[in-house]
Amino acid sequence: MSAADTQLPYNPRVLEWARVRTGMAADEVAKKINVATQKVMDWESGKSKPTTRQGRMLAASYDRHFLEFFSDSIPQMSEVVLVPDYRTFRGKTAPGPKEKRSMVAVQEWAEEQRLNALAIIEELGERPPVFSQNLRFSVDDDVDLAAEVSREAMGLKIEDQLQLKKALRYTFPEILRDKIEGMGILVLKQSGITKLGARGICLFAEPLPIIVFGSESAGAQAFTLAHEFGHVLLGSSGISGQPRLGGKSGHKAIEDWCNRFASAFLAPSRSIERVLQKPTKPSEKIDTTVIGNLAEMFAMSRHAMLIRLIGLGYVQPQFYWRTMRPIFLKEEEEHTSFGRPQYYGKRYVNAKGRFYTGLVMSAWSGGYVTAHNAAEYMGIKNFEHLKDIREDYGF
Repeated sequence: MSAADTQLPYNPRVLEWARVRTGMAADEVAKKINVATQKVMDWESGKSKPTTRQGRMLAASYDRHFLEFFSDSIPQMSEVVLVPDYRTFRGKTAPGPKEKRSMVAVQEWAEEQRLNALAIIEELGERPPVFSQNLRFSVDDDVDLAAEVSREAMGLKIEDQLQLKKALRYTFPEILRDKIEGMGILVLKQSGITKLGARGICLFAEPLPIIVFGSESAGAQAFTLAHEFGHVLLGSSGISGQPRLGGKSGHKAIEDWCNRFASAFLAPSRSIERVLQKPTKPSEKIDTTVIGNLAEMFAMSRHAMLIRLIGLGYVQPQFYWRTMRPIFLKEEEEHTSFGRPQYYGKRYVNAKGRFYTGLVMSAWSGGYVTAHNAAEYMGIKNFEHLKDIREDYGF
């Protein structure tokens, strides 16, 4: 039997479909698996076939099952429709097919975690948490009132936030995340969205709406969490980018409301007025040291604090647009996320959150799912990491 007779029955059309679906060009794939670009094109035209090793490398690159390549026809899949994209792209073109596909993959992952959580809740014989109907707002509602009502509902006192020791203010996003999850919201962390130019995503659904945030500085994470929580209050899904002073119509009105809400949520006006006297009219500029001190006090970013001060009439918007926004954007683009978690298992908890992790651990400890199932739910291959999580979190 010749070598040609032993080649696997790849379907060239499926190979091409799998690549195109990722948004990758043939030369990108060739570079990933270390072959000539022409070879990838020949595989997709049927002139030649990949080896088994090359086929498996293609499957890994495309995030597909290897056996799919032998299907008689292109797999029928229900494509996920990307939620509204509210990002602005300064000096850049809008995302290309590859970036869009990457964002779709994040959305698919997030929606899968929600379905997993709902399945585990059903397995436990419980009911999913319900987000309060009393926390429903529109873009016409006052952000200060919405922020005050929301903080009271989740039991987050401004005094507790302000009294955090300086060395522990970096933990505020974790505190806020726990509070938001306690409201019946699944909060996930996906570092990949930061590389795609996104700050956060809200996937609104009932029950269990989803918030996804990325790897930023602690102050920026707090703002993003509050911003996406604002989307939940509006019942609005979307992909969010850098904070900015926004418009008053269409999607700009939604982003503007969520930005102003996040600022009001993190820095209530009465708390600011206790430490910074309000001028009779907005100043042309404000000392950046003052902005920095206030931002540190409220455990938020300088960017978000300036937006808040403008909203409260402390300083004119021109100071933001002409002077500070370019500086903030440069700082945020150059930010390097802080170190890795103390142990490997904690990475999974960071990604899935304590609410989701708690469901999985409860189901495993109660015998509702096997250790293998629990590991699959957490995305863990090494069972030792699963044990570490259970011991560290006391499940």
